[in-house]
Amino acid sequence: MSLTDLDISFYRSIRSIRFPLRRLTVLVGGNGVGKTNLYRALEMVHAAATGELALNLAREGGLASAMWAGPRKSHEQPRLNFEVGLDTILPGDDEAAFVPRYAVEVGFGDSRYQAVFSEEPQIKSESLVLPGRRSVTLLERKGPAAWYRDESGRLRQLDQPLLASETALSALRGTLPELDAVRHLLSSWRFYHGFRTDAGSPLRRPSLAVTAPTLDADGGNLGAVLATLKHIRGDTGDLDAAVDQAFPGARLQIPPPGRDASFSMIFPEVPQRAFGAAELSDGTLQFLALLGALLAYRLPPFIALNEPETSLHPDLLPALARAIARAATRSQVWVVTHSVPLAEAIAEETGIVPRKVIRRDGATWIEGLSDIGIFPEE
Repeated sequence: MSLTDLDISFYRSIRSIRFPLRRLTVLVGGNGVGKTNLYRALEMVHAAATGELALNLAREGGLASAMWAGPRKSHEQPRLNFEVGLDTILPGDDEAAFVPRYAVEVGFGDSRYQAVFSEEPQIKSESLVLPGRRSVTLLERKGPAAWYRDESGRLRQLDQPLLASETALSALRGTLPELDAVRHLLSSWRFYHGFRTDAGSPLRRPSLAVTAPTLDADGGNLGAVLATLKHIRGDTGDLDAAVDQAFPGARLQIPPPGRDASFSMIFPEVPQRAFGAAELSDGTLQFLALLGALLAYRLPPFIALNEPETSLHPDLLPALARAIARAATRSQVWVVTHSVPLAEAIAEETGIVPRKVIRRDGATWIEGLSDIGIFPEE
């Protein structure tokens, strides 16, 4: 299950952009070009599936803060648009390919809604379409009203109007397998935008000893993720190799969990002393959390890393690049980074071409991207 392309309009520094995504996508660029806004746009698509799109926009400062502030054409309304193409296969009699497109549009207040706050971001429209010679619309929403196609192929309208803040994708459950599959796929994405490493960080505390196949967004279950690899899977080969490449001669110690799951590091300079999570440096702890995200027992279908090089010594970047390359064999991975050395190290490991994020006519753009949304050399 993979993301084929991303289409964004009028979101922060992005006027309008559409570009393809590969199994591994690496975007590199300086400060202020809008790399993080591309990352956040994907978070908004994820939030549409979980039902938190309006809430996420409110947390960002509201719709006015998130809206493109540059010039518009007279016919262009002040609305945010997010659209993704998905390439997946649904189980069935013929294992038919399922290539849907999901789009959602958000705008300012509308008097048609009765239950809405005055400055609340409102879902204006949504659609889930199967493109082709005869496109099939599985879901369509205009304002508070929504229609979906049932298993017999008939369009049915929701009995109750939707609230302004809720997406139809999150509200409609059990109506159609394809719709449920798309919601499950998008809501399963994971986003890692740095980890807290202060004294009160979840990373520095033991985690509950519950089998953890995937790292939480805040890294709070890192101890359980590492223990799952060690004591459930019984294979820490990739993990041990990454630790040894980053810290030659060091090893990660993962004791059998009791009520809690913990870990420590043993360094060659002090071989008789194990350093627990509370004692490790910020960079070491950040690196171990990234390994937990990238080498976990079970990876989510899509992993997004935003500036993973933060707090890391340059010597750790080759090991991080190798872990990213390893993860990309099991999941689709998106990396946004300031670090040219990290982008080059990933390219050396995988052969992929990092893409440079730039400003074009005042808006976020990707170098080499054509106006029709392709990279011609590909």
